[in-house]
Amino acid sequence: SEQSYNGVDRAVIVTGGGPGIMEAANRGAFDAGARSVGFNITLEHEQMPNSYVAPELAYRFRYFALRKMHFLLRAVGLVAFPGGLGTADEVYETLQLVQSGKMVRIPIVLVGREFWQSTLPLGWLAEQDVVDAADVTLPTVVDTGLEAWRVIQDFYRERGGIAGSPLKEQ
Repeated sequence: SEQSYNGVDRAVIVTGGGPGIMEAANRGAFDAGARSVGFNITLEHEQMPNSYVAPELAYRFRYFALRKMHFLLRAVGLVAFPGGLGTADEVYETLQLVQSGKMVRIPIVLVGREFWQSTLPLGWLAEQDVVDAADVTLPTVVDTGLEAWRVIQDFYRERGGIAGSPLKEQ
């Protein structure tokens, strides 16, 4: 069901625009009648935008850092599914930006409890005194996409809606 927060009637799906779970997210938006964005990356072995990204919203980046910046300039939430080094990099950097105060807190939802407990052992890192105990609560780990959506809805319901860019002005 569609929810409204401060006049925002729906979330805009933004993915890397590639295959797999990114394509599934873009297809979900397409099937719901919404356009979605794809921030594709130029790679040695060409990765083309999936067919569910709105053609006028398919962007191609040469550098991962610029692509991440554009993701985070607009993000009102991060939902990450099990993935490789790029996914880990995006999750860790988002956590670091929020933890350091360089970015306002957004819901950071990790789907796949077993995967993320191994990949991002924040509890263990806190035990080693390399992260604060409070950092353990930055992400929420769930097992389904529906749970992820509920976490995002609850996050903004508790805060009275969505406002502004999450990256802080320097």
